[in-house]
Amino acid sequence: MIRQISLLAVLALLAACEDSDNGFFEQGGNISGEWQQGVFLDWRGFYQQCGTTLEQNNFLRSYSNDTYLWYDEIVDQDPGLFNDPLVYFDTLRTQQLTPTGQPKDRFHFTYDTAEWERLSQSGVTYGYGAQWALFQDTQAQTRELIVAYTEPNSPATNQALPLERGARILEVDGVSINDFTQAGVDVLNSGLFPANVGEQHLFTVQDLGASGTRSVTMVSADIVTAPVQNTRVISTPTGEVGYMTFNDHIATAEQALIDAVNALNAHDNGNGISDLVLDIRYNGGGFLAIASELAYMIAGPVPTAGQVFDELTFNDKHPVTNPVTGQALSPTPFYDTTLGSPFNAPAGQPLPTLNLQRVFVLTGSGTCSASEAVINGLRGVGVEVIQIGSTTCGKPYGFYPTDNCGTTYFTVQFRGSNALGFGEYSDGFSPENTPNLIGVSVPGCSVADDFNALLGDPAEARVAAALNYRDNQTCPAASGLSVGEPEAVINADELEPLVPKSPWHTNRIYRQ
Repeated sequence: MIRQISLLAVLALLAACEDSDNGFFEQGGNISGEWQQGVFLDWRGFYQQCGTTLEQNNFLRSYSNDTYLWYDEIVDQDPGLFNDPLVYFDTLRTQQLTPTGQPKDRFHFTYDTAEWERLSQSGVTYGYGAQWALFQDTQAQTRELIVAYTEPNSPATNQALPLERGARILEVDGVSINDFTQAGVDVLNSGLFPANVGEQHLFTVQDLGASGTRSVTMVSADIVTAPVQNTRVISTPTGEVGYMTFNDHIATAEQALIDAVNALNAHDNGNGISDLVLDIRYNGGGFLAIASELAYMIAGPVPTAGQVFDELTFNDKHPVTNPVTGQALSPTPFYDTTLGSPFNAPAGQPLPTLNLQRVFVLTGSGTCSASEAVINGLRGVGVEVIQIGSTTCGKPYGFYPTDNCGTTYFTVQFRGSNALGFGEYSDGFSPENTPNLIGVSVPGCSVADDFNALLGDPAEARVAAALNYRDNQTCPAASGLSVGEPEAVINADELEPLVPKSPWHTNRIYRQ
């Protein structure tokens, strides 16, 4: 059977890139004048001048020309012709394509500043605490909506029978998940992605392994995400293997990762583990500093001492100075101590380490940005990375979220590279046996996501493949998604779902 993957109108695939604090600009005076193509005034004179749309557009135009990585590929248009800064901002990017035919800049977006700060600092979002995974066949007019994972202490898990990974959503407020009418899609949208806290919606659910269905009523609430889950040790005849699910590089992940590493080290009366399976299949990114800390905790001090974790390159106007902060460019090291605010562990504490020479990473098409930086950074210092899963999203780029007049703008400003100077993975990292491989080849196995087992279960397909490869260096038949296939017709057994996340959770963010 042949199926077409496309985006459900219900879902939006939002993207971009790295670490933030928006308080570093000084407000300048208003600058007026007629537009002249190719002539740009200093953006600082327009920053936070919120009296008119033209002032806001002039800020976006000059700021993009100064800091956008591909500034010379923007078509310069009169900002006075646009009545909405968001519409104008959407034009301030390259229209060129990658060799695989994807837009070169897929990572350009905006967010309400208050909501952005709420997401980035506290990890609080709203909904039910269930992360949806969507399969869709527009030709056959069928969909499949599955719970990918859940958050503890949430409406999804505070049920008499909690929702778990693998549960299928069949109806929302009485509307079939296979309703493709506009009215049906509107109901599905409203139920799956509530616009407010306190909304009540009814779901018809088929739990994993169940033959029947049940009704579940959930009321949307503020959800505090648990970025690290399922930390455990899997005993094998050839040694103890640690496992953890790491879903988001948010500020509260710092202490959670420390606790997980300490737990793995304490196993077996302090003998620890011999290998680690790091599950980042749903981790779209976040703070790069968290990625650096995690990479250090995996590798330890010997291979990382004095080494670059990630080095930024801005556009050719700024070879030695960061155009956003004004500081001299310097690479991100492998952080070996906690960093303080906005992260949640006391500053200056030594980080625990696993001291591993290799790591098994479980990946999917939603593995992006800061998560890819973990892979690239470890490979840069000689740590062996074994990739199990599907091709990652391909996001070596990043930016500084920039607030202006209540809207935070995200425009690609730099690319990152590792200690070897490598940073060109815009088509992602791919297990070496991936069909039609275009991404950067990494040792490991192409394995489709498996919703018939819980995350961390040794029988789950990707975990099982990692354990088998660890012992035998062999792979099952390739089944993971190949580069470029989300927009192409592919075999049904190669399908990977869309797992939509907020923009904050799909980027590489820099802190000041």
